[in-house]
Amino acid sequence: MTDTLFEDETSIKAHALFVGQRLELKDFERANRLASAPLVVTAGKNRCAVLFRYGVIVYFGLSTMEEMSRLADLKPFIRDPFAQHLESEEVEIIADRRRSEGPEHSIIYIKEYSIERIQLIADILAKSVVLSYYETNIADSFDRIDPLAESLQHGGRSYQKARHLLRHIGDTLITHGKMVGRVEVSDKPDLLWERPELEPLYHKLMVEYELRERHIALERKLDLISRTAETLLGILQANRTLRVEWYIVILILFEILLSIYDMVGS
Repeated sequence: MTDTLFEDETSIKAHALFVGQRLELKDFERANRLASAPLVVTAGKNRCAVLFRYGVIVYFGLSTMEEMSRLADLKPFIRDPFAQHLESEEVEIIADRRRSEGPEHSIIYIKEYSIERIQLIADILAKSVVLSYYETNIADSFDRIDPLAESLQHGGRSYQKARHLLRHIGDTLITHGKMVGRVEVSDKPDLLWERPELEPLYHKLMVEYELRERHIALERKLDLISRTAETLLGILQANRTLRVEWYIVILILFEILLSIYDMVGS
């Protein structure tokens, strides 16, 4: 498609918001849809929003008040919304055919406000805010699990309860599943198969937002957290097994002593 937007604008603002764990997009299929994969809908006169199933909304050309109004309209479609601060990413976009497409000094230059370019920028911003959200969560997980790792390193015995450790493992697996299965951070957008001429812009944006490097760093941190929790859980279970074995030995010795006492008494 070659449709363009914002024809009278010299520059527009793109604002990505991570609003919840999931967006129900089925009801938008018959709405004012401009494109799909990812879904682009109108958001007022000569404005649009790009919606992602994994919970990100990217507004283009809206004021702050307009964004708040649209977000309130979308609340019924947000599953497991975030109650507190919403992770966000904002950038200015300028259409200028005389410049090379790509980011420069916190501005993204493009040839025109085509829907495909809007979709491509939205894809990058959406993945960036999701990474930011999980980077914060992983940092918190490191703060919780770091004392456990130190205890293991120094041969300590003050391990957390098994349920607490299992929760760490579960959190990391859920996070990994969401990032790989839903967001697909490292995968190229489908629209590049139809518009390969946009690949240079895509790769420049990937480098600018360091999506691949951030994704790899998160994968390594998730793996470290999971292995640490699993190791501690294994040691805890081994200690419990050892205690049970000692209890059995003590009970056997007690029975032997009772038998000897009975034999002596008789």
